[in-house]
Amino acid sequence: MLRLVEQHGYIFVQKPDMDILVSAVNWQNTTRIGIKNLQFDLAFPIKMRQIGNALWSPEFRCWHVPYDLDTWRQFRQLFELDTLIREPGFVEPVAEIATTAEASADSTFFQDKITLLPHPNERNKMCIHVPKPMLPAYLPIVKNMHGRRWNPEHLVWEVPLTKVSVRFVNKYLPDVAHWIFQPGDDLPERLDVPLPFAKKSAETFIPARYEVAVTALEQTLMLKRYSYRTIKSYKNCFRRFIRYYDDTKPSKLTRAQIDAYIVHLIKTKNITESHQNQILSAIKMFYSATIEQEEKVRYLIRPKKSMKIPHVLTEAEVARLLKATDNLKHQCILMLIYSGGLRLSELIQLRLADLQPDNQRLFVYGGKGKKDRCTLLSPKVWGRLQHYLEVYMPVEWVFEGQDGGQYSPRSVQEIFVRAKRRAAINPYATVHTLRHSFATHLLEKGVDLRYIQELLGHESSKTTEIYTHLTHTGWAKVKSPIEDLDI
Repeated sequence: MLRLVEQHGYIFVQKPDMDILVSAVNWQNTTRIGIKNLQFDLAFPIKMRQIGNALWSPEFRCWHVPYDLDTWRQFRQLFELDTLIREPGFVEPVAEIATTAEASADSTFFQDKITLLPHPNERNKMCIHVPKPMLPAYLPIVKNMHGRRWNPEHLVWEVPLTKVSVRFVNKYLPDVAHWIFQPGDDLPERLDVPLPFAKKSAETFIPARYEVAVTALEQTLMLKRYSYRTIKSYKNCFRRFIRYYDDTKPSKLTRAQIDAYIVHLIKTKNITESHQNQILSAIKMFYSATIEQEEKVRYLIRPKKSMKIPHVLTEAEVARLLKATDNLKHQCILMLIYSGGLRLSELIQLRLADLQPDNQRLFVYGGKGKKDRCTLLSPKVWGRLQHYLEVYMPVEWVFEGQDGGQYSPRSVQEIFVRAKRRAAINPYATVHTLRHSFATHLLEKGVDLRYIQELLGHESSKTTEIYTHLTHTGWAKVKSPIEDLDI
C-alpha cells in the first residue's frame, strides 16, 4: 500500500521496498519537483534518467523534474505509484491552463462547474475558471473577490490563495465550485504585501537657517494638542516663511515683512484664500504663543471668505455610483460614507466596537475638531456589512488594509475615482461629495436642520445652512417670469 506522509514540510512516498522523498524545489527561478530516494538502490538513477528533463542537483542532493502533469504521471508510472492518498497541503501538478478560447473548452475545465486550480507560477495564488454558460450568473460574484485580477492570456481569474478567498468561495459558490486541489489548513489570513514605497524621512525637506524656530513652534502646537496633520501643515508653512527671509532671525522680522511675503505668494503662486489663512495662522501662532510678540500679528489682514457651493450628487447618481462598484468591500466603504455622512478620516478610523446595528447608529470618535458624535447606521448598509464581515473577518478596524492595519485614505480615493468613471457622474465629485450629498438629501426629505447639524458634527449651524442653497424642495412651484411674457 502506497502512502504519502507529510513531515517537516516534505512529502514521503512510502512503499514496502522504497522510501521516496518528494518536495518542491526552486531551480533557476522555476518551481520543479524534487525527488530523492532515501534507500540505496542502483536502479534508481537509471529510472530517473528515463524521465524527460530530469536533472541531478548537488546543491539539493536530489533529482528534480519539471513541475507539470505529464512529468508527474510519468514519475508515478515509472515507480508503479498507482494509488495515492493525498495528505493536506500536498498539491499535485494539474493540467496546464488553457491559453486560447478554443482550448478552454477542453476537458481541462468543467463546463458545468467553476474550476479552482493552483497558479502555475505563483504558489500564493490560485486560478478560477468560469465556463462561458455560467458567466451571466456567476461572473459578478467572482469579481467581488478581493485581489482578483483577470489573466487574458490564460482566460482565468487570479486571486490570492488565502483564508479570505476560501471563505468567500465556500459562502458564495458552495454548489458550483470544483477544487482540483485541496487548500492547506496553514493558509495565511491575507497575503503579506510590501510597502509600495518607503516613507520619506523627516530630513527630506530643506531646513531653514533658523530651524530652531520651527522646532519651537512644533512644541507649542504639541502642548496645545493640535492634530498631527495640523502640526505638519503649520510647520511647513512657517518654514517656508522664515526661509524667504533666511538671513534674518524670525524674532527680528517686522509686520511689513509678513505682509510683503503674503503679497509675494498671491502674485507669484496665486495661493487660495484657505491656504493664505493657513499661512497666517501658522505665523500668528509662532509670534503670539511661542515668542510672545503678539503685537506683530494682532491685526493681520485676513482674506475675504468666498461663498462656494459644494458639489452634490443626485440620488440617481449616488445609486449609479454604488452599483458601479462590484467589489463587496469597496461597495461597503462608499455606502457607509454616504449613509452616515462620514468624512474620509472618520471612515478609516472606524472600529468594530463603534457599530451599533441594534440601535441603527454608529459612533464617530475623534472627528474633526476632536469632536465625538453619533450618526446613522442604515439597516440596508448593515446587511451588506454583515456579508463583508463574515468573509473578511477584520480584527480591530472595520476596514483593514492588506497588512491588517488601517485602510489607506489613498485607496478609498482610488475606489471612488474608479466608480465615478464607470458611473459617468459629475467628474468634479470627490469622496467628500458623498457627505455633502447625504446632508442635502436629508434636507430635501424634510429633516430638521438641527438634526442634520448633529449628524454631521458641525459646531455652528451656519456651516450646515449652506445646504439650504442646494435643496430643490418647492422648485416645482417656481417658474421663470419669462414664461408669462407674450413673446
